[in-house]
Amino acid sequence: MEKTAKIYVAGHRGMVGSAVCRCLKSKGFNNLVTRTSSELNLVSQSQVETFFQEEQPDAVIFAAARVGGIHANNTYPSEFMYENMMMEMNAIHSAHKNKTGRFLFLGSSCIYPREAPQPMPEDCLLTSQLEQTNEAYALAKISGLKYCAYLRRQYNVLFHSAMPTNLYGPGDNYHPQDSHVLPALIRRFHEAREAGAEAVTIWGTGTPRREFLHVDDLAEGLLYLLELENPPDWVNVGSGEDIAIRDLAGVVAEVVGFSGEIRLDTSKPDGTPRKLMDNSLINNLGWKPRIGLKEGIASAYKDFLSSLESGLLRS
Repeated sequence: MEKTAKIYVAGHRGMVGSAVCRCLKSKGFNNLVTRTSSELNLVSQSQVETFFQEEQPDAVIFAAARVGGIHANNTYPSEFMYENMMMEMNAIHSAHKNKTGRFLFLGSSCIYPREAPQPMPEDCLLTSQLEQTNEAYALAKISGLKYCAYLRRQYNVLFHSAMPTNLYGPGDNYHPQDSHVLPALIRRFHEAREAGAEAVTIWGTGTPRREFLHVDDLAEGLLYLLELENPPDWVNVGSGEDIAIRDLAGVVAEVVGFSGEIRLDTSKPDGTPRKLMDNSLINNLGWKPRIGLKEGIASAYKDFLSSLESGLLRS
């Protein structure tokens, strides 16, 4: 792709979108188009259509979404389905209508079945039931993926998708209740260290295994996919390695400097025993992540401290 290409990054203020913008600029792509949600309501078909008519981007990286944890997904499934479906369908349709040359849609590993084989290959999509707690979000993401694939097959346009694993890094959400496991652990261990606590208790047995990818690695992977002449319709983007939650807690404690005890509350649920994506397809295409987990957690902790000092963290 030419360095002068006009690239619209949807969701540029989020963790993924901001990482994509940083990565693009570092590689000399400076003709970026961004809009805040107040400037462009992606749920509005008319606003999105006008935007694409006026801007005529050469490429789109679609990282915009309504996101949330298990509680939010399970409590507001109608909003999660409607808003995500409208945002992505409006953008994909308008991009095609206005002859955008390339569209890269971002999904999520939650598109795969609850009982998917481990690691999860791309071809296990729609082979069995989804996880009920985030089914609405998953169905919306599957629809975006499929719409891109249908347009590609029917009109020979280069619309394709990437499915990231669990992400972390600069710009993450460190809310004590609403954040995902890794940023939540960073905050809990930091606060325990500051308070001089003797122990930190984590939920469950500590045995479930999860895969993590630094958001800067994801951004590199997305740009790699944009440079491919014939990318897959959709492809997993992950680290290819998982870690037990108890071991993850140990790494976070070490990085943060917490030397107390790590306790397990086995009365609390574990969740899915294992959630690892099969990344062999993107690896065989020539891409692999560079940032190790401990190194990545250290950079995430620096981001947490920076957010704390600037007063940006929600209590």
